[in-house]
Amino acid sequence: MPLEPGKIRNVAVVGHRGTGKTSLVEAMLFQAGKINRLGSIEAGNTVCDWDDEEQRRAMSLGASLCTLYWQGEKINLIDTPGDPGFQADTIAALRVVEGAVVVVSGVMGVEVNTTRAWDRAEELELSRVVVVNMLDRERADFYRTLAALQEQLSTRCIAIQLPIGAEQELVGVVDLLHNCSYPDPSGGREGDPQPIPESMAALAAEYREKLLDAVVETDAALMERYLAGEELDPHDIAVALKAAVTRDEIYPVACGVATKNLGTHAILDLLVEGVPSPSTKPSPIATEASTVTFVFKTLADPFAGRISLFRVYAGAVATDSAVVNHRDQSKERLGSLMSMQGKDHERADGFGAGDIGAVAKLKDVQTGDVLLDYEHEIALEPFQWPEPVMSFAITPKTKGDEDKVAQALRRLREEDPTLQLRRDQQTGEEILAGMSQVHVEVAVGRLKSRFGLEVELHPPRVPYLETIKTSARAHGRYKKQTGGRGQFGDCQIVIEPLEGHTGYEFVDEIVGGVVPGGFRPAVDKGVQEAMVHGELAAAPVQGVRVRLVDGSYHPVDSSEMAFKIAGSMAFRDAYAQADPALLEPIMEIEITVPDEAVGAVNGDLNSRRGRLHGMDPKGGMTTIRAEVPMAEVLTYAPTLTSMTGGRGDYHMHFLRYEEVPQHIAQKLVEQTRKEREATTA
Repeated sequence: MPLEPGKIRNVAVVGHRGTGKTSLVEAMLFQAGKINRLGSIEAGNTVCDWDDEEQRRAMSLGASLCTLYWQGEKINLIDTPGDPGFQADTIAALRVVEGAVVVVSGVMGVEVNTTRAWDRAEELELSRVVVVNMLDRERADFYRTLAALQEQLSTRCIAIQLPIGAEQELVGVVDLLHNCSYPDPSGGREGDPQPIPESMAALAAEYREKLLDAVVETDAALMERYLAGEELDPHDIAVALKAAVTRDEIYPVACGVATKNLGTHAILDLLVEGVPSPSTKPSPIATEASTVTFVFKTLADPFAGRISLFRVYAGAVATDSAVVNHRDQSKERLGSLMSMQGKDHERADGFGAGDIGAVAKLKDVQTGDVLLDYEHEIALEPFQWPEPVMSFAITPKTKGDEDKVAQALRRLREEDPTLQLRRDQQTGEEILAGMSQVHVEVAVGRLKSRFGLEVELHPPRVPYLETIKTSARAHGRYKKQTGGRGQFGDCQIVIEPLEGHTGYEFVDEIVGGVVPGGFRPAVDKGVQEAMVHGELAAAPVQGVRVRLVDGSYHPVDSSEMAFKIAGSMAFRDAYAQADPALLEPIMEIEITVPDEAVGAVNGDLNSRRGRLHGMDPKGGMTTIRAEVPMAEVLTYAPTLTSMTGGRGDYHMHFLRYEEVPQHIAQKLVEQTRKEREATTA
């Protein structure tokens, strides 16, 4: 029998990389008895980080679903990556949950991806619980981190737990809601709650009063009892707290050390008592269908094949249920329903409304698809995937593997829609683009481990363009006589720059029949063929108007081919006289960095010919907006990481083309000349 929605909690575990999200999920599974040992990132044996690349890099690279039971409630946990290069899974996970656990480091505090995850949860109106982790580390400070949370995220971040001790002297946590404590279990399961130590009594009373003040302000009846001096029952406080969390009026802040399983008991209590169930939130999919299932992630399992993770929004699905894919009205049968535990899965009979599960081997289902019981219209906001910011040219190590590589990358893109593979029509290169250098490198690693394909990465060529800055006139005359019928074409053209250095125009200004009408389009074709590779850097030419003004023909020897060649000759001659210039793509870039790194980042942007447009400081971080040539930021990510200690982040998009400065253009022209000479040698 499927569970009632009120007995389910769907929670995404989000935050910056390196804050211990996977370790926290591991601790919750262990504390709930779902696993019998506490795995570690270092040992590569956690439930959620099961992929070879994840274990090798000691970081989460994809969302992982697992399930536990606590206080008789089912909790579906989705562990998400903290690296911004893999944010697609975080975006997808937050779409199918009612609550988010935002994990922060007690050492580093609020970081770039903390803010990004928080803002996205805010947009989706999700309830949020914060966990301050790693409090046993040197320089960890719960109270400093709490102040940063209140300053940078929300003043409604309220402590619901306190650490007992600090750094290496951390020995337990206080649960303010239940007025008890949990001693450090040293990696074992936390036992029954204990009284609050005498040394913590005054501080616990102070922060419990702050918690009660925050909770009762959201409940008039409770406020009346509280002001009357009545001792409030923890159950009543928990009920009011849950209502306040559901309404986004309070964000409880818990604490602990995931690798030691410290504080996990109280955190699990908080998820049951503080995070709303699916029954409290309306479905984001508007439809009259009685069964609605939303696919939010696709896995390429080496043994089970393609696995689709889904959330049931209405009705229920059972093994062998027949469904219709709304995207293309194709029919599917849900053959093998599964309950996931990281990479492991066990057979499931069915899932009801509000639950999250998985199904293997659907024929043509993609991430973002909606499966219905019958064909119905729906209203659903589609996923908005971020645009890739890092591109590499990709070439197979084995000649002839091009099609295999393209097919394998399409398979990988089923798992991660932010990966892009495209062919640059201008440079002829196959371009693999992703959210970061690590993102692309992971895709390459999976090409080898899963498909046995090896490729090489190198920076892509910058798609330069060429244009003209003045007008010029030229005469193209092609005459060839080798016996018998010859070839003759003769034309005169004027070329002029177009405003904005964009586009191409061909204007026929022939008066009379000096060039027959049937040959004039051939001149146009010859000009366009000559514009494919300019004379400066062999880049395409644009921003030119060509006027055909005069010419002559031979009644026997003239042909379309001859006039095409004549047009090409005329253009090359005119182009050399028209003050040709090289154009480069300019990108609009937005960089988020810690305040202390702003000076270094701005100085680096200046050295890259960047133009600063503005800065927006917010809570210890500053967003810098600038324009910068693409050639200067092809390998920007490692530099930004170095300048900001890994705390910086950026995204960019194409803005326009601009003329390359003369000293740089000369180097590019010389480089092109040497490449041409080497090719013809």
